[in-house]
Amino acid sequence: MSPVVALHDVSKSYGVIQALSDIQLELRKGEVHCLAGENGAGKSTLIKVLTGAIRRDGGSYEIDGKDIGDPTPVQARQAGIGVVYQELSVLPELSVAENLLMGRLPARRGITRPAELRKQAKAMLERVDLGDLDPGTPVSELSLANRQLVEIARVLGTQPTVLIFDEPTTALSEHETQALLARIKQLRDESHAILYITHHLEEMFEIGDRVTVMRDGKFVTCKPMQDFDRDSLIATMVGRKIESLYPSGKRVIGEPRLIVRDLRPSGVDGSVDFEVRSGEILGVAGLLGSGRTELLRALFGADPVAGGRITIDGDTVPPNSPRAAIKSGMGLLTEDRKLQGCLLELSIRANTSIAHLRQISTLFTVDKKAETRTVDRYLGGLRLRAGSWEQPIQSLSGGNQQKVLLARWLATHAKVLLFDEPTKGVDVGAKSEIYTVIGDLAAEGLAVIVVSSYLPEVLGLADRVLVMRDGLVAGCMTAADATEEDVLHLASPTP
Repeated sequence: MSPVVALHDVSKSYGVIQALSDIQLELRKGEVHCLAGENGAGKSTLIKVLTGAIRRDGGSYEIDGKDIGDPTPVQARQAGIGVVYQELSVLPELSVAENLLMGRLPARRGITRPAELRKQAKAMLERVDLGDLDPGTPVSELSLANRQLVEIARVLGTQPTVLIFDEPTTALSEHETQALLARIKQLRDESHAILYITHHLEEMFEIGDRVTVMRDGKFVTCKPMQDFDRDSLIATMVGRKIESLYPSGKRVIGEPRLIVRDLRPSGVDGSVDFEVRSGEILGVAGLLGSGRTELLRALFGADPVAGGRITIDGDTVPPNSPRAAIKSGMGLLTEDRKLQGCLLELSIRANTSIAHLRQISTLFTVDKKAETRTVDRYLGGLRLRAGSWEQPIQSLSGGNQQKVLLARWLATHAKVLLFDEPTKGVDVGAKSEIYTVIGDLAAEGLAVIVVSSYLPEVLGLADRVLVMRDGLVAGCMTAADATEEDVLHLASPTP
């Protein structure tokens, strides 16, 4: 079948950084085409070329065999290119119907026609199996999975022939992910051409027909999905074989370093008790809403606590104060790096050093040489893809932003590090590097807590697993002796 979309020898550079170089891509109707590559491989830039968000420097862009030049975003949509981004663009304050038909509300003489609006919205919702949803419902009242489906319904309303899904399952539960993948298969069977981007390799193997692999902004190969297994796909993506995803080095686990007694997070009916030893990695598992993130925020002082005592090396950590937590030797890598971690308009250098300013300043003036040494030391070993420490952090891919935040806390010489979904939105090559760093930190004697919704990650990385349910500890087990079923049994509400 002739391709609906064809890119040939496409290139794009930003100054000295070559983001894309001689990229080839063909998308066909009735096919899910996966795009694989590490963070910084050029996937996001390629999507922007397809959607008209940026102009390419060279190469051709054809739709249905016709060269369309450098389309604007409006022209790309009119040509049949639809995209569902990782960060949804629905407006929570408006109704479902208003979101679905934004920019083309049915009106007569400038006055919106409510009955027609509801009718059209209902038809659009039925296309994504949301026919029972009231179109007048505010989007803010929907679950994240249903917001995702509303976004898909809105894109389908433009009658696209090509659908691009950019990391659509990042914030979804396993059940919601399976439902979305089933819907994407239906769209494929309806003869849409689908480009699917994800860091979850199991999703590629479940729904992918072909896969294009990119590395360092270059085209590597395009093959049927069945020609790869997990190991060979990883090796093609990263250009090297990853022998073991999780660190296997021996660590000496010492005396308790972090001790939590009778901690009562706000809104929780009960208290939490646990401890983490030096050299130990404690995994925290649980279902969505179990209180995993809230536990870390309470430890760090970001959320209020009703009582309890936290000590690090025997010294009490004052509650409800992130500043006091940092001073006591605690660091927190947040789940939402863009809203709660990165200072997007500041440089990589500033984002790395900001939690360490007191140590590298004299009389309220930052010692630039000391700052540069700090950044070089802690970012240098993380294989960060950047042209300069002075470029804004928002110019980096998600995985590279995560590396900057990791370096930020390494620079504080923390004794206890709290990681909330440290590999969320991160490719498998960067995951391996982050796992190695976490293992090295524990080997140096730090106490490490890792929250993750991906159970293989918890069991593969941790020494012990703390299982949360309803904001409390449902149980604790040795990771080596535990199974995913054991964790889910403890995490699930009792009948």
